[in-house]
Amino acid sequence: MGETTVTTLEGREQATPQSVPGSSNVRTDRALLRRLRTPRRPRLWFEILLIGVSYWTYSLIRNAVPEQKTQALRNTDWIWRAEHHLGIAVEEAVNHAVNSVTWLIVGMNYYYATLHFVVTLGVLVWLFRSHPGRYAAARTALFATTAVALVGYYFFPLAPPRLMTGGSFVDTVLVHQTWGSMASGDLKHMSNQYAAMPSMHIGWSLWCGLTIVALASAPWARILGLLYPAATLLVIVATANHFWLDAVGGMICLAFGITVARLWYGALPYAMPRWVPGTGGRPLLPLKP
Repeated sequence: MGETTVTTLEGREQATPQSVPGSSNVRTDRALLRRLRTPRRPRLWFEILLIGVSYWTYSLIRNAVPEQKTQALRNTDWIWRAEHHLGIAVEEAVNHAVNSVTWLIVGMNYYYATLHFVVTLGVLVWLFRSHPGRYAAARTALFATTAVALVGYYFFPLAPPRLMTGGSFVDTVLVHQTWGSMASGDLKHMSNQYAAMPSMHIGWSLWCGLTIVALASAPWARILGLLYPAATLLVIVATANHFWLDAVGGMICLAFGITVARLWYGALPYAMPRWVPGTGGRPLLPLKP
């Protein structure tokens, strides 16, 4: 079954295998999947459009999550008790200590408002120009990290420390009249104030740091890559925008994002070939199916 008989030049009959119905479709599907998983030269216009639309969609969904104030404050109390149990509930002390140094806390407010976007976009541009073969996988990890954070915002609404009932945290943006938080002052109506878990400031800054440490050649750049997420952690706590455990949530989201990129491309983003055809570098070997 599945064979046909042919006669050779010597007059002997031989059975030849017959193609299995549907096998061509399987091969086509595998070829298509292989093509989709193989990085190609990124297109600037497409990436700008993709990043813009993706962030707009993320912000829209994030802000569309119902502001469940009662549940968010209840979860905040739970987080605060859990941190006391773990012996890490020192955010209030850090907040008050840094707030006593005006120039430092004002600088942190602007750090919180700007570097979150500036550094992340800067790393994406650097990958696009200098590591085009790794760009798609690294971008996928970042996008998956951001997307899964929406799950946390929906199922675990959490108020930041500065809004905690009965707490003595200082809202540093409000006190010093800076615009370091989208959820303080006049900007609070543009952002869901109860979406503190997980912290994407940590998820994005850690993605930037890992990318720089893994791919940068200059030692000073790798040092900055290590310091950036550490400094961001201090900033989000000092400005009373996040708890330590919010940062853990951001780390978990990043682990998920990197896993998604690894499963799709068959390798960690930083282990992908640096160049793709047409970018002036070495030719890119196709991925194994």
